[in-house]
Amino acid sequence: MSVLKKSIKTARLSVFSNISLTLGKLFVGICVGSISIISEAAHSLIDLVASLMAYFAVKESSKPEDKQHPYGYGKFENVSGTIEAFLIFIAAIYIVYEALYHLLNPSKIRMPVVGVLVMLFSACVNFFISKKLFVAAKEVDSVAIEADAWHLRTDVYTSLGVMLALFVITVCDFFYPKINIYWLDSIAAIFVASIIIKTAYKLIIKSSKDLFDVSLPEDEVKFIEGIIHSNTYISGYHALKTRKAGNKRFIEFHILVRPQMSVLQSHDITRQMKLQISEKFENTSVTIHVEPCDNTCTLKCQEGCLIKRCNIENIKGSV
Repeated sequence: MSVLKKSIKTARLSVFSNISLTLGKLFVGICVGSISIISEAAHSLIDLVASLMAYFAVKESSKPEDKQHPYGYGKFENVSGTIEAFLIFIAAIYIVYEALYHLLNPSKIRMPVVGVLVMLFSACVNFFISKKLFVAAKEVDSVAIEADAWHLRTDVYTSLGVMLALFVITVCDFFYPKINIYWLDSIAAIFVASIIIKTAYKLIIKSSKDLFDVSLPEDEVKFIEGIIHSNTYISGYHALKTRKAGNKRFIEFHILVRPQMSVLQSHDITRQMKLQISEKFENTSVTIHVEPCDNTCTLKCQEGCLIKRCNIENIKGSV
């Protein structure tokens, strides 16, 4: 099974697990009268939407380039991640509204121990699925699958928080039945909402930046510059541009070589650099434009000039 097919299968597993958990939490939350469990059902519903979008995005972004999409379909992942984040914000606002209402009007929770068991089961399932998703996201460098993984991992923490609150309520009901501590259920729901908002904010930053063609991370750009600097046939470079769409990187730059160099020699230089870059970053498109170095030092050329690393007299002699 290919890495891509394995990732799609894992994303599909996430969809099925979220459907089950959403329905289970909603049913138990309504039966026992717990706003924190219902908020967790809303959280799982958002996870379900995220899983569906991740599944769709991975399938679409894997399509090869065509005439209408010469740069591929990679940005499907970034669009889906951004939409997911806004949906999460909406869900969090609703949870806070319901939690504040029940905080002002606390009601008795029936059989809180059932809620404890459901939250424990949910945390275990989501931890297992998120672990598989993290592995798949790393293998195919998918921001959509990574976002789905973080959604489920966040659900693990919120489920444990709700479980703890319900456990305290269960203990108090058993030992101190006259004490009203049901407001703790609303506090747990607000705790869930705060973590959801934090997750949504991080996801918006991560997924939307590639929609605006933000440059690759500094360490990746430094690696590319290192490849250029290591080639002794290059006199300089400029116009280095990088961006990312989904799991595909796009890199382009101009290099300066001596005017007498043949087309075959310059082609071999660019082919070697493309190979070095592609070995480091899979699924990368590299475009290199070759220009003659005629010793006309413009400001643009001076910024990427590499002649100083060599013996200037030797370079002049070869021109």
